[in-house]
Amino acid sequence: MNKVNSIFQLLVALYFGVALVYFMTFDRMWSHDITAEIVVIWLLVGLMLFIISWGVVMMYARSLKGRIKKLELDKKELKAMVFDMERGMKIGQMEKQIEADPNTTDTDDKEGSSIKPRKNIK
Repeated sequence: MNKVNSIFQLLVALYFGVALVYFMTFDRMWSHDITAEIVVIWLLVGLMLFIISWGVVMMYARSLKGRIKKLELDKKELKAMVFDMERGMKIGQMEKQIEADPNTTDTDDKEGSSIKPRKNIK
């Protein structure tokens, strides 16, 4: 697609270059006079080539943005899946520890803190 973009930009530049040479050498090469109609037609054709070139660039950029959004969404889904798998493994390990030695978690609760609870004074 980058080649197509380069070709269209080159075509527009070449067209306006030929138009410039045509209008600068018009008096010496051709016997009839230059009219506003001829100039307007040349400029309109050049404008159409420029709009086509711009449209191709915009379509290419839009397609790339769409691909980027799609890849980012896939990346987020994969991260979520890995997170869920890791979390499931950790929960499974904790359940195995609880089943193997249920007294270990109760000793933490029995020890208590050395800090006294706060009393609200009104």
